[in-house]
Amino acid sequence: MVRANGAVSLRELARVVQTSEVTVRRDVRALEAEGLLDRRHGGAVLPGGFTRESGFPQKSHLATAEKTAIADAAAALVEEGEAIVVGAGTTTQELARRLARVPGLTVVTNSLLVAQALAHANRVEVVMTGGTLRGSNYALVGSGAEQSLQGLRVSRAFLSGSGLTAERGLSTSNMLSASVDRALVQAAAEVVVLADHTKLGTDTMFQTVPTDVITRLVTDEPPAHDERAATELQALADQGVQLTVASAGPSGASSEASPPGRPPRREVPLPGQRGARHPGGPLRSAASLSADDRAAERGARVADLRRR
Repeated sequence: MVRANGAVSLRELARVVQTSEVTVRRDVRALEAEGLLDRRHGGAVLPGGFTRESGFPQKSHLATAEKTAIADAAAALVEEGEAIVVGAGTTTQELARRLARVPGLTVVTNSLLVAQALAHANRVEVVMTGGTLRGSNYALVGSGAEQSLQGLRVSRAFLSGSGLTAERGLSTSNMLSASVDRALVQAAAEVVVLADHTKLGTDTMFQTVPTDVITRLVTDEPPAHDERAATELQALADQGVQLTVASAGPSGASSEASPPGRPPRREVPLPGQRGARHPGGPLRSAASLSADDRAAERGARVADLRRR
């Protein structure tokens, strides 16, 4: 699967081979030791994949169920008659397919894939930027794209990227894409980031949206074992980012974690560094917890975010 697609997520591997993610992770570790692939957070890529950006065919096979759930939740935020901008990416392409049903909508985009998804939507007006076509993600970039966005003002921008951290915000691995994304942000009153759990805690070369500019994050619920993603979600919430956590399960339900303004910071236990707080109990060191205890703690932490 990695040879065919260039990259694959652990969740997708577990689904295809009908086993647990714990087993898949152990096997991926063994394959990496043999030099057959490189492990990445939440998945695996071909050896040397870190030095180059994955193209659209590779990205389209990663976290497909998660992207579908995120797109459903993000589309629910869009109102009839609204004017928005939508950036390039496989997740925003999924969003665009759902926006075709919103009457009176105006969508400004630099993505050919987004425009194609909306091409036959009779009640949606699509406005494309100028620019130079970047074939790896079918997006228009460069000075032409940026200049066409000058003087534009819309209600919201929906953007994706290669990584998202509380410290640095949204980032991408391509300089031209980052520059256009920054221009899209400048045109919007609010910024909504669409990022599945595999991107949480990942930092790439070019910053596109600082954390304090992000209004809302729409993501999926991290697996119980994913300490980094759960910790990053907590840190983003502590910095005032509103959270919409979508379920990738059959129900497709989503929940809100939307603190008004900037809430006071809360202690977030970091694995192996701080104590882990159990509901109704004192702080205990992470080293003293069993694997089941740690999984329960992480699940409780994400559940707490969803309640907020």
